[in-house]
Amino acid sequence: MKYRFIMEHRKEFRLGKMCKALEVSRSGYHKYIKRKMTRRRLENKFLLEEIKKIFHNNRKVYGSPRIYKELRKQGIKCNRKRVVRIMRLYGIKVKRKRKYKVTTNSRHNHQVAENIVQQNFNSAETNKIWASDITYIWTKEGWLYLCCIIDLCSRMIVGWSLNRTRGVLW
Repeated sequence: MKYRFIMEHRKEFRLGKMCKALEVSRSGYHKYIKRKMTRRRLENKFLLEEIKKIFHNNRKVYGSPRIYKELRKQGIKCNRKRVVRIMRLYGIKVKRKRKYKVTTNSRHNHQVAENIVQQNFNSAETNKIWASDITYIWTKEGWLYLCCIIDLCSRMIVGWSLNRTRGVLW
């Protein structure tokens, strides 16, 4: 693994510095380069190419179980764990689809306020018509809910609230 890293970054860094940093000998690196490909490494290289073909032909949505089944259909015998290891080693990851999250419940028995504004969002007087909206902000600690209230005449923010739960915003 260290020798492969050195080989991949040979043009960027000096050989001596990389060998010293990775605590390997230069002679060991040169032996690694001259070493013949083993049967196992050749098989893994072939398997990697087949995995990439299947992965790209299926819009990058096939994970290791599906790729393993596809390889078996093609008559290529290998272990499922080997497919997992090769995919992980070469960074082949599935593009996951995000699930749609419903955030509004329009089917309820609560009283609905009358629409006084009637889509006319222009106001001549300040503090006569206010409007609000909620947005969701993803953070490393989870979702935060931001509610802002603005005055439609001055377009100034009258108030805002930020909370972890959407029920207690204002």
